[in-house]
Amino acid sequence: SYRLFRYLLTQLIMSGGLKVLALQKEDVTKMLAAGTHLGAGNCNFQMLSYVFKMRNDVSIIDVKKNWEKLLLAARVIASIENPSDVCVISSRNYGQRAVLKFALHTGATAIAGRFTPGTFTTQIQAAFKEPRLLVVTDPSADHQAIM
Repeated sequence: SYRLFRYLLTQLIMSGGLKVLALQKEDVTKMLAAGTHLGAGNCNFQMLSYVFKMRNDVSIIDVKKNWEKLLLAARVIASIENPSDVCVISSRNYGQRAVLKFALHTGATAIAGRFTPGTFTTQIQAAFKEPRLLVVTDPSADHQAIM
């Protein structure tokens, strides 16, 4: 019993997951190659805890914290039983392709481009949706869907 407890304790990591979900060297290499660690020059005060350092007016995002938030988001999305109850939205050009691919591979509902006001509130509308989870690529640009 004690040995099993010790084994399970060593399997857990800081993010609460198993060693299988721990950040691996290959994952870091792929994230760095994709440029996920590079942020904008102007940094919001809410993002300061995720910024590793500022260099040449570019914020460098902490890869470990980024990985933990990615795992948290994956767990939240996986907890929804019906994938069509997840709605992913992007009005910006850089996120539309990602939204469409995510919806294609997961079965989620994608709204790429302009968000029609009333999509979530007006039941008479033909495009009415009632998602359980809403994922947006840019909260400032997609504020109409969030409100």
